[in-house]
Amino acid sequence: MNKPCRAAAIGIIALLLLWPVSAGQVTAAEEEQAKSARQFAIVIDDFGNGMDGTEEMLKLPVKFTVAIMPFMPTTQKDAEEAHRLGHDVIVHMPMEPNKGLKKWLGPGAITADLSDAEIRKRVEEAIDNVPYAVGMNNHMGSKITADERIMRIVLTVCKERGLFFLDSRTTFKTVVPKVTEELGVPALGNDVFLDDVYTEQHVAKQITLAKKHLESHDTCIVIGHVGPSGKKTAAVLKASIPSMQSDGHVEFVKLSNLVPSLSGDPFILPNP
Repeated sequence: MNKPCRAAAIGIIALLLLWPVSAGQVTAAEEEQAKSARQFAIVIDDFGNGMDGTEEMLKLPVKFTVAIMPFMPTTQKDAEEAHRLGHDVIVHMPMEPNKGLKKWLGPGAITADLSDAEIRKRVEEAIDNVPYAVGMNNHMGSKITADERIMRIVLTVCKERGLFFLDSRTTFKTVVPKVTEELGVPALGNDVFLDDVYTEQHVAKQITLAKKHLESHDTCIVIGHVGPSGKKTAAVLKASIPSMQSDGHVEFVKLSNLVPSLSGDPFILPNP
């Protein structure tokens, strides 16, 4: 074999030997990147009343979860539009807080003075009033989510109707983790409130806090609101999303993407 042919042959053999290694290395890198991707779920509360920021939130460039209060002027409209855009819809169930006026809750609220039958009736009617709901979370509710009698009824109805429950964690005394585990109801918990102070600076600080949470957790659930802070929260989210996406380690998801059913399949049972 002459020298040029011998050199060509050696080159081909080298390529064949190196190819499996290179391919394996790429696959491993891709797998590692997939494993390192963190899931970031945005939940926006208080839809249903035409509040400030509604339009801006629905224009965000990612899928998120729209928490809609029942029996409000734009409940049906907001649910239909959110569903059309591919967002998750959940019932934002009004529940009595430890502090605050009952009139802040809106119609159909769950209060501690209600009978078991009335609680069940109100939860069922709320679910029926919010089209396409796949889950529920609490609006206010620091008093109710700490009450095992009431939450057992609420969560039983959720189980019967195929809804998961997001604990907004408005109280450290919440019984939601205990009762959902006993009943077998898929459950999630809020990690960071974005706009408990109505300034863009505070929302930006809370997003930084959420990013920090993702450094040591696979997922982060954040809750923002339409209303007094709506436009500001939407503006900060819109500005933050591109940079979070560009590093390749954050995936924006809906809550239903984080909720496995008891059989291991995605738990999505819409109520049309």
